[in-house]
Amino acid sequence: MIYYLLFDFPLRIPVNTNAIDEAVRNFSIKYDVFFSKIRLFLGGFVNGIHSILNSIPWFVLILLVFIAGWKLSGKISKGILYSALLFLIGAFGLWSLMNETLSIVIASVIISLALGFPLGILISTSDKANSIVRPILDTMQTMPVFVYLIPALLFFGLGKPPAVIATTIYAIVPTIRLTSHGIRQIDKEVVEASLSFGSTKLQSLIKVQIPQALPTIMEGINQTLMMAMGMVVTTSMIGATGLGMEVLISVNRVEIGRGLLSGTAVVIIAVILDRITQGLVKGNEVKNNAE
Repeated sequence: MIYYLLFDFPLRIPVNTNAIDEAVRNFSIKYDVFFSKIRLFLGGFVNGIHSILNSIPWFVLILLVFIAGWKLSGKISKGILYSALLFLIGAFGLWSLMNETLSIVIASVIISLALGFPLGILISTSDKANSIVRPILDTMQTMPVFVYLIPALLFFGLGKPPAVIATTIYAIVPTIRLTSHGIRQIDKEVVEASLSFGSTKLQSLIKVQIPQALPTIMEGINQTLMMAMGMVVTTSMIGATGLGMEVLISVNRVEIGRGLLSGTAVVIIAVILDRITQGLVKGNEVKNNAE
């Protein structure tokens, strides 16, 4: 009895998890038409991006990566390295799977930016909105990633649409946070000067604040992209095809070689995307400093 009181928490709050599950299932059934329309839209969106990627010849994509790596880093050796790494994915026989993975990532990042950028602007201009949204962002950022798969699966079924939803929810936080942070850290005297010269608040936001905050905003986009790459592998558990599915199959079958190749391909894509977006961030910083 003494041991129980000292080492085992004595209070238990009865939580009816079955009632929660039933309520969510009933909600998904009641609004199935609404969720079906979202599912169809997301499916078409991802498939459209996938078709565009498949229409690009492999050598053209490698050439574009070479040029981007060279121009953004200023070193031709970086362009050669990035293009060689991308060539290696094709040599592994994973080119088509890479395109499937990229289509989910690109769709998720586009939606994250479309939702996160205006929301970041909103909370940057309102302390009340910031105090409401910040705890939600903290919760989203610290929630175990597998938790996002449950509602996505329940409302949108298996496949790419729920993968996009889960990835977007997980990856949107840096865009919102750093957009808000970038605008808030701008010197108030600069904003006041623009207003004193006759600019409206909207004009000041578009012409002064957002350009000044662009390096920080680009950093948020970079982090969103990296988080989307990390999440897209996990979404293979709810039927998202691509490199993540290869990783999942290799784990289930304990095929080390297959897992190593597909995992290396994911790392290569993540590194290339990270270096290119980092190059864009540095380019914006240099441009702002020059101005």
